[in-house]
Amino acid sequence: MLKAEVYITLKKTVADPQGLTIKHALESLGYKNLRDVRIGRLVIIKLNLKDKKRAEQEINQMCKKLLANSIIEDYNFKIKGG
Repeated sequence: MLKAEVYITLKKTVADPQGLTIKHALESLGYKNLRDVRIGRLVIIKLNLKDKKRAEQEINQMCKKLLANSIIEDYNFKIKGG
């Protein structure tokens, strides 16, 4: 069994209002050395596969078809196990 950790974030050219809100909140708590805060999401997928190459292909397809909106989001992933 393999496990994939998929990280999805807004593209750098897309405004991140949630990240900006958190940045302001952190600054109000005294954290003044922040340059930028971006919010993303983590999707963990367990696969009944042993072949990492095939797992990479399937995760890539999942991201392109459903998990990430290619117009505004970037993604990357790590495959663990095997």
